[in-house]
Amino acid sequence: MPDETIDTLVIGGGQAGLTMSHRLKQRGIAHLVLERQRIAERWRSERWDGLMFQFPNWSVRLPDFAFQHNDPDGFSPTAAIIRFIEDYARFVAPPIRCGVAVTRLHTDGNGGFIAETVDGSIAANNVVVATGPYQRPLRPDLLRDADIFQVHASAYKNPAQLPDGAVLVVGAGASGAQIAEELARAGRRVFLSIGQHSRLPRRYRGRDLIGRLAEMGIDQTPVEQRGASRLLPVITGAYGGHTVDFRRFAAEGVTLLGRVSAASDGVIAIAPDLAESIANGDAYYETFLAMVDDFIAARGLDCPDDPAARARLPDPACLTAPLRTLDLRTEGVNAVVWATGYGLDLDWIDVPVLDARGEPRHRRGISEVPGLYFLGLQWLSRMKSSFLSGVGDDAADLADHIAARR
Repeated sequence: MPDETIDTLVIGGGQAGLTMSHRLKQRGIAHLVLERQRIAERWRSERWDGLMFQFPNWSVRLPDFAFQHNDPDGFSPTAAIIRFIEDYARFVAPPIRCGVAVTRLHTDGNGGFIAETVDGSIAANNVVVATGPYQRPLRPDLLRDADIFQVHASAYKNPAQLPDGAVLVVGAGASGAQIAEELARAGRRVFLSIGQHSRLPRRYRGRDLIGRLAEMGIDQTPVEQRGASRLLPVITGAYGGHTVDFRRFAAEGVTLLGRVSAASDGVIAIAPDLAESIANGDAYYETFLAMVDDFIAARGLDCPDDPAARARLPDPACLTAPLRTLDLRTEGVNAVVWATGYGLDLDWIDVPVLDARGEPRHRRGISEVPGLYFLGLQWLSRMKSSFLSGVGDDAADLADHIAARR
């Protein structure tokens, strides 16, 4: 017999879980939220000291709750976002238990679920998994035997954490690009390994990217129209927020590399794909500028031209004659930062809803098993599903579905 019973169990106490609680309370649905550590734990322990949130302050919001700030077009440090989520938790006042990890979720044989936890078992008619998309740091095993300092971006804190010498940053998504820039500004010699990416302007023709996405309705693009690419745009809120331009990185001293493909005895093999990756990123960028131009022209909007956005620096030597190998010892590289992304960690779900890659099968957060839901994943229903400002819409849809089941 389970130790307790609840109508709806929400697993995860970050912004997704808190928002789900808010929507369930609005509909009078009894529920419980379980958080394995602290509210907004990953914001606290898996972000680096100098991280600035990638979204401008005016766009930061959760359902019925505004973000307090003095600079709408500025970007806030992680500490401010943590305070915002803490304030939201006080506003929602969710029935939450922290420090309670769910070790197994399974069905009870009667259409309900049993969550096994460190404190006992809980029976629920509905379960919402709101543990987010950044659960398991992905780190290649290429330098397993190398005598060199290595850290994943989730555990990187600041340049002083790394030993003296040059640094190899592997991965040029939003985290890798920001960390590489921070290290370069701290006077480090930086090698940046770049793979396929989608690059977008921080601002264009008088408006921030996030405003443009909302104005054009792109952030509402449904998952069915996403296309094959799963790449998130490379953007930054650091240093006032600016467009990430890898040619500019090179002009400021960063050595660009292609993908790291192999390693042996401290020598990294580099794939011959740097020029292609940069060209694809440029094409993505130019396509977006053209879309904005067409939108402005079609609606007769009064937006200033922005020729600087299309200016391109000359190709640096590291792009025209790219390195094919990198000898870490010879180049004085004493640290590697793996900005290689995250995977899901849902092995504790003992219900047949995961595909061969361990990802949940669902349609807009509603799984194939009645009563089991997912919230806070990238592209759950639309582009903005994993945005702070977007999770509330998905939570409302799931709460309506749960209410209808009753």
